[in-house]
Amino acid sequence: MSVRVRFITLSVIGTLLITTVACKNNAELMSESQRQEYLTEGDSIATEAQRILLMNVSQAIQNAGPAGAVDFCNVHAMPLTDSVSAMHKVNIQRLSDKNRNPENAIISETDKEAWLQIKTMMKDTAVKQKQLVLQQGSSIYYYKAIPLGMPACLSCHGVKGENILPETQQAINSKYPDDKATGYSIGELRGVWKIKMN
Repeated sequence: MSVRVRFITLSVIGTLLITTVACKNNAELMSESQRQEYLTEGDSIATEAQRILLMNVSQAIQNAGPAGAVDFCNVHAMPLTDSVSAMHKVNIQRLSDKNRNPENAIISETDKEAWLQIKTMMKDTAVKQKQLVLQQGSSIYYYKAIPLGMPACLSCHGVKGENILPETQQAINSKYPDDKATGYSIGELRGVWKIKMN
């Protein structure tokens, strides 16, 4: 093996070792105090996003009934979430295994892992805060459970033909032809807030 080839080989191996060590150290960067800070900040942002969304959806139900709320959510839910994202300089999403909007589907491995952990927390009454923080490389992700909390939510997410009126179901079918977000009961896990933190 020539000196040049040997040098290139050693350079490649050295680069790989440095990258491996950097990635390993990067994965260990978050201390317990940092994790608690991310949990506190994430909870505050998710709570604000939830409050704003519920306030607006409740107003839409009051003004135009559940079918009107479906129309409202179709047009305004994501822009409302985006406005909270911009205010806090984070990226906020709502995810579910039974999504209504295709953009809310659980796709990434990190999201799948978080979903399974949140589902486990939902069954554990000892866990008061159904939330977690995951680190993926240099990115920090906060997740918080969204349980179906109010009877009014059943008018769009409950049982078809029982909680959901025909005109509401028609609006859902029209706006979300691939809808999976029905059949829920009070307290059931409806989705999760996902916040990509800085």
